[in-house]
Amino acid sequence: MLKTEMRNPSTTHIDRMSTAEMVRIIQDENVNATMSIEKALSSIERAIDAIAERMAKGGRLFYIGCGTSGRLGVLDASECPPTYGVPYDLVIGIIAGGDGALRKAVEGAEDSHEAGYGDISFYNITELDSIVGISVAGGAQYVLGAFAKAREVGALIISLSSNEDTPIERAADIGIISDTGAEVITGSTRMKAGSAHKMVLNMISTAVMVRLGHVYENMMINLRPSNVKLRDRMIRILREITELSYDRCEKLLNENEFSLHLALRSQENNYEKDI
Repeated sequence: MLKTEMRNPSTTHIDRMSTAEMVRIIQDENVNATMSIEKALSSIERAIDAIAERMAKGGRLFYIGCGTSGRLGVLDASECPPTYGVPYDLVIGIIAGGDGALRKAVEGAEDSHEAGYGDISFYNITELDSIVGISVAGGAQYVLGAFAKAREVGALIISLSSNEDTPIERAADIGIISDTGAEVITGSTRMKAGSAHKMVLNMISTAVMVRLGHVYENMMINLRPSNVKLRDRMIRILREITELSYDRCEKLLNENEFSLHLALRSQENNYEKDI
């Protein structure tokens, strides 16, 4: 039996626990989920370097999964453009059952090998693209279908699961496993497994964007001024770098299409760093 489907002996009688006891044990398991990533760091490192190498040559990053796994991939992909100023078609999240499955479960969608193959084929993937297939159990036919297409074109294949020696791991070039074990509620992998996978995806997208030059020191240098909060953040970033006044930084940005890159280049004493 898969570890993620086993009963957790610590929560066998959770239905009799007080609220305080429940939140304590859930938090203890949250910590265990975080620690499960420790053993996967070397695999995550390999994945990041391989993805960044391909993206530097024009490749894209795809996340593909079912249910919670698919939602997590779509979430991480959707946050890359506003955070790093990259195009919306650079990091793409695909969920079994289509975008409607983000809100309502599409039962059985994960069982279609053909649908996974077809959905990834829609994007005309090439050998420069990277496909991260997410499946807690590790056997989703939908993900395996996407992997089959990726293998045909020579794209990089990365699996992310919470169980060892699974079909998606065996089909991947790089396998990432966060062994979160039995859930608080048996089989409810939206909990520990989902939390661990969200953290892994954060690592992948963040480190890849750093490698591609979309971060200056530890600041988001490619922000887009799409709302008041982000405009203010951009002004404060420019102020942090240049040590100019807030008003002067706002003026500089207004004079330079509200682009941090252009505003910095306009300074006589601009940093010599490649930003």
